[in-house]
Amino acid sequence: MSAKAISEQTGKEFLYKYICASTAVQNRFHYASVTVETDWDRLTQEHPWLLTERLVVKPDQLIKRRGKLGLVGINLDLQGVKEWLKSRIMKETTVGKAKGVLKNFLIEPFVPHAQEEEFYVCIYATREGDHVLFHHEGGVEVGDVDAKAQRLMVAVDDELSEGQVAEQLLEHVPDDKKEVLASFIVGLFKLYEDLYFTYLEINPLVMTQDGVYILDMAAKIDATADFICKAKWGNVEFPPPFGREAYPEEAYIADLDAKSGASLKLTLLNPRGRIWTMVAGGGASVVYSDTICDLGGVDELANYGEYSGAPSEQQTYDYAKTILSLMTREKHPQGKVLIIGGSIANFTNVAATFKGIVRAIRDYQGPLKEHEVSIFVRRGGPNYQEGLRVMGEVGKTTGIPIHVFGTETHMTAIVGMALGHRPIPNLPPMDAHTANFLLNASSSTVTPAATRTASFSEAKTNNDVCPAKKSKAGLPADSLHSILWPLKNVVTGDWIEAQASSGCSGAKATTLFSKHTKTIVWGMQTRAVQGMMDFDYVCSRDEPSVAAMVYPFTGDHKQKFYWGHKEILLPVYKNMADAMKKHADVDVLISFASLRSAFDSTVEAMQYPQIHTIAIIAEGIPEAQTRKMIKMADKKGVTIIGPATVGGIKPGCFKIGNTGGMLDNILASKLYRPGSVAYVSRSGGMSNELNNIISRTTDGVYEGVAIGGDRYPGSTFMDHVLRYQDTPGIKMIVVLGEIGGTDEYKICQGIAEDRITKPVVCWCIGTCATMFASEVQFGHAGACANQASETAVAKNQALRDAGAYVPKSFDELGDVIRTVYDELVANGTIVPAQEVPPPTVPMDYSWARELGLIRKPASFMTSICDERGQELIYAGMPITEVFKEEMGLGGVLGLLWFQRRLPRYACQFIEMCLMVTADHGPAVSGAHNTIVCARAGKDLISSLTSGLLTIGDRFGGALDAAAKQFSKAFDSGMLPMEFVNKMKKDGKLIMGIGHRVKSINNPDMRVQILKDFVKQHFPSTQLLDYALDVEKITTSKKPNLILNVDGFIGVAFVDLLRTCGGFTRDEADEFVEIGALNGIFVLGRSMGFIGHYLDQKRLKQGLYRHPWDDISYVLPEHMSM
Repeated sequence: MSAKAISEQTGKEFLYKYICASTAVQNRFHYASVTVETDWDRLTQEHPWLLTERLVVKPDQLIKRRGKLGLVGINLDLQGVKEWLKSRIMKETTVGKAKGVLKNFLIEPFVPHAQEEEFYVCIYATREGDHVLFHHEGGVEVGDVDAKAQRLMVAVDDELSEGQVAEQLLEHVPDDKKEVLASFIVGLFKLYEDLYFTYLEINPLVMTQDGVYILDMAAKIDATADFICKAKWGNVEFPPPFGREAYPEEAYIADLDAKSGASLKLTLLNPRGRIWTMVAGGGASVVYSDTICDLGGVDELANYGEYSGAPSEQQTYDYAKTILSLMTREKHPQGKVLIIGGSIANFTNVAATFKGIVRAIRDYQGPLKEHEVSIFVRRGGPNYQEGLRVMGEVGKTTGIPIHVFGTETHMTAIVGMALGHRPIPNLPPMDAHTANFLLNASSSTVTPAATRTASFSEAKTNNDVCPAKKSKAGLPADSLHSILWPLKNVVTGDWIEAQASSGCSGAKATTLFSKHTKTIVWGMQTRAVQGMMDFDYVCSRDEPSVAAMVYPFTGDHKQKFYWGHKEILLPVYKNMADAMKKHADVDVLISFASLRSAFDSTVEAMQYPQIHTIAIIAEGIPEAQTRKMIKMADKKGVTIIGPATVGGIKPGCFKIGNTGGMLDNILASKLYRPGSVAYVSRSGGMSNELNNIISRTTDGVYEGVAIGGDRYPGSTFMDHVLRYQDTPGIKMIVVLGEIGGTDEYKICQGIAEDRITKPVVCWCIGTCATMFASEVQFGHAGACANQASETAVAKNQALRDAGAYVPKSFDELGDVIRTVYDELVANGTIVPAQEVPPPTVPMDYSWARELGLIRKPASFMTSICDERGQELIYAGMPITEVFKEEMGLGGVLGLLWFQRRLPRYACQFIEMCLMVTADHGPAVSGAHNTIVCARAGKDLISSLTSGLLTIGDRFGGALDAAAKQFSKAFDSGMLPMEFVNKMKKDGKLIMGIGHRVKSINNPDMRVQILKDFVKQHFPSTQLLDYALDVEKITTSKKPNLILNVDGFIGVAFVDLLRTCGGFTRDEADEFVEIGALNGIFVLGRSMGFIGHYLDQKRLKQGLYRHPWDDISYVLPEHMSM
């Protein structure tokens, strides 16, 4: 969410640190925080004023009207404060409907003052600007400030002056105080803007001869501005609303959310409740909570939360196991239910996220069965059929009752099943598999002729913007009386507030998209672009809607995409100016820019007059930046869809990014051709659910837009409803509103004034909020009611009174849409057209593999490492386990080379081999080559390779050869003397025997170290003993014919492989045969070669030239004829 409440202490800290005003702000930083664990001696050392001044003490837990509730101790000494706290700290208190424990208190100096020195000041944000409220009578009895206070609105990007403040706000303030107060309020407003406050209230603000005192303060800041304000904010803690505890699991999920590009939210409402939810999507999560409360489950609802934005399998697993852990801590006499719900996903791979949930269910299957948990699943979207299959399978294998439903089932039907209000179907009908939508018998590879391009009811006309003939907005209520509450064609008067829309100097288009719309996509979103092109193709467009992409992090290039069966190239530009210049026919920009860069890229796009529509996908753009974009767009006549949206869709014409999901959903919801119904919603996921509902109850969607979940969407419900009213092909309008804001009241006004005459079906989600004891921030940033008129219940009633069709609940939304549509068909307003099948679009290879529809031989195979999951795996062992078990380098080598977890002594032996073979001085051929290369100015890789290329039978590569020779002789039963004689007779050297420097009298200490370790730890050393017997024979002839380090490692390694218990004899021999042992020398000596390279570079040695006196020039004598 964006606007989050902060504690009074945090708010005052910000004010004292950063306010810039000529007014003297008194008692700066004179506050002390107290909890039950406070050490009073230490507190008085840190704040000595506690011992000398009269004090005020109050809870700092987001409690309103503390004075009236008797929760403020005034004019006390320190002992009095302690006494006052004794009867209150850690005691349960009721504030309104909320019960909570008083834990955190704030102590400040008491400020003696007169009543006339108390004032009230408040600044809060709206879409058009920031409102400054001031009242000359502040304090506990301030009353209804909205009605009483002087008010000044500072438009977005405007500045506030002291003259404005004095003239418009301080009318009733004594003249001698006006200048000081005006200066303070201007300074406060600048602080409010600079630190991205969204709400700042001081009551009372006390002004004496000494200056200004901030007595009580309440504030909210825009948490999405953290990337801008981090340096000033520091690490801000956002306390929970009073009456709700801060649980460590909530903090854990919040941390996961902060580290993820996905959205993960969790709020615990009643940890002992029996109804738990795990819902995908910010809008869907609200709808499920509404339905649970509507069916009487509010007291048993345990949590609110959502996961969305394509979380990974691991993130979904972590989220799911947190919920399963919480719900299996206390038993409930009736058992428990878990509702795993969601709308139809636009781009999330449902099967992938369900894998994480299935893992968690398997891990918790014991506790789930013990607590008698029943699970109800409903989901749609990419690969949902596989996800549902896997979920059903885990129910069968674990014995947990899991009931699985897809898009054929109404989204919230599972709530009624879970709570016993409707029967559970034994074999629910399943929609066709993804593949069945995409592959048919047609073998045509050309683009088919255009299918139906007009609406079912639309007359064939080129004029798409003329106003429709007015008709009555509401149908007779008797045809709906079994579904709808009584309609009153009356507009109530409580809601008309902040209705004045901002002045729009640029006229905005009624028609945003057509079959000829061209767009530029900002961001390297290849999957979304391919989805748009597939949609274009199935809609029989003549050419793709995407003209180009802009991606500033690469140079200009071409990107490959599919247009039906053909491959095409799409230009990608480094900067927007080039893209706009070369594609003058583009009038839409789809921005996938991040929350940090979306503002700048959108402002840049609006500099080009050709752009009429901009879709901003990013979530988490600071509200102040959004408001600036809105103001600029209004001036230039640009329509903004978003931020925090999936976009919108116009069937048969154009779709934004991932809207509408994959092709199976496009075809199932008939989005390839226009219908007669237009909709507008906040939620992207719920917009796809509306596609499904409307396609099942009417002739389909004409156009649909998700305006986004932020508090200030770029375009409003009313903007789009008026467009729909003025579009002849649209015969009825569906609006899915939401708790928070007042946009829906403008629809009421439009109906009352006959500006909207087409039937409007409307439902505002979030009705559950009024049933909760404490405030709950739902998934969308704007889904929070700041006053009674912003609640979903109030808005639904106002819409109902105005004449809109409002169902009793979301459960009945589809029924209402069907009834209104049937009436329009009956009276001839809509004439259904004949259905025409869409063209076939080939399925992407990668997606076909994901669905298991095709198989293909792999280009190569691997059995040692898998990097595809959340965690790197070595030979079946997760990397975290490798470190947890302290396997070391030898253990890792055992996993990657031998696919075994070797015994500890074997791992140690491998590491010792690497250590003793790491280097043998600069004179050996490998090191020499590396040094020469380094001094020639070559890079590390080239120099290392030069040294490695010298390794062979003569230098360092004798490990394999020695192992083979000695093994063959030993296994054949030859005596050591027979082996030596045979090798001499054959004229062959015995590999691993002999050393240039070392001898029987000057032993190689490396061999001695290894020998001691092997004799002590290896279970058997038969081949080593055989090799040492050979050494006795060879050294009797010549003292330097010793078993050298290569030979020792070779024969000892054969003993290791044969006797450690991890390998069969054949496997051990195979590793020797394929050259594994030489790898030990190569790996070890690489360390030394790299050392020599770095040494030469560090010493800054120049080009090496071999000295003449070390070369023997032997040339043939001159021969004359």
